[in-house]
Amino acid sequence: MLADLDAVLAVARRNSFRGAALELGMSTTALSNAIGKLEQRLGIRLFNRTTRSVSLTDAGKAFVERVGPAMTDIHDAMLAAQSLQETPSGTLRINAFASAAREVMAPLILTFLRRHPQVHVDLVTEGRLVDIVAAGFDMGLRPADLVPSDMVSLSLGLPRSNAVVASPEFLRMHGRPIVPTDLHRFPCIRARLPNHALLRWRFEKDAEAVQVDVQGALTLDEPSLVRIAAQSGVGLGYVMEADVREDLATGRLVRVLEDWTPPLAPLSLYYPGRKNPPAAFRAFVQSARAFAEDNR
Repeated sequence: MLADLDAVLAVARRNSFRGAALELGMSTTALSNAIGKLEQRLGIRLFNRTTRSVSLTDAGKAFVERVGPAMTDIHDAMLAAQSLQETPSGTLRINAFASAAREVMAPLILTFLRRHPQVHVDLVTEGRLVDIVAAGFDMGLRPADLVPSDMVSLSLGLPRSNAVVASPEFLRMHGRPIVPTDLHRFPCIRARLPNHALLRWRFEKDAEAVQVDVQGALTLDEPSLVRIAAQSGVGLGYVMEADVREDLATGRLVRVLEDWTPPLAPLSLYYPGRKNPPAAFRAFVQSARAFAEDNR
């Protein structure tokens, strides 16, 4: 019954069976069947369903208004009980930008899992900002300047910056840009954002900010593909420095316009204040604090 009630609340939050199913880690069919059976037991219809939208019925709204606070109390009681655990276990759900997840995957998340084998980490990456509480996440990972003010925030201390890179062969053939506006004369690898807009390359030096709408024969929507294309000499790429650090060290890629790409806001782990967090939550925060200390 608790699982069925959580399912109703998830659909009400998302206004979508598909979104709620992804949040709950179940198939859309199973979720729809669970809610259908609950509606049969209650003798009411909770949702209006069409092929394009899902919305609460009047009865559904009244039901959610009563059930929502009660389920919060129930989950709080369960978390309070779990907080008494000595061995961390259970699932931690973390939402992050993909670039942020790549930076902490090996040094933080995989190290944590080796130390705490009874914990399961469910890491969801997406390019948009989400309300981690409403979406059912325990924690978020974002640049510090994007963390909501009502969240507890822990800076991880990682140096971060964008980087313009190219292969050595490309630079021998085409030369190097000296200032951002030179990019108009160079073939570049264009990047498409999650909202489908084309990324404008951002630069800053001596308080002067510049954005360049680059041109090139290739447009990609995945940073790892930009890295591969740049290694192949297709053009200049604009990526996170952390994603190409090894390539820069080995000489597979060369960085240009470095004086125009200053440090970015550091990554922060953030989460809502909780009275009785479970042992897995406390252990991960402790690991993140130790990780941050190592990077200072």
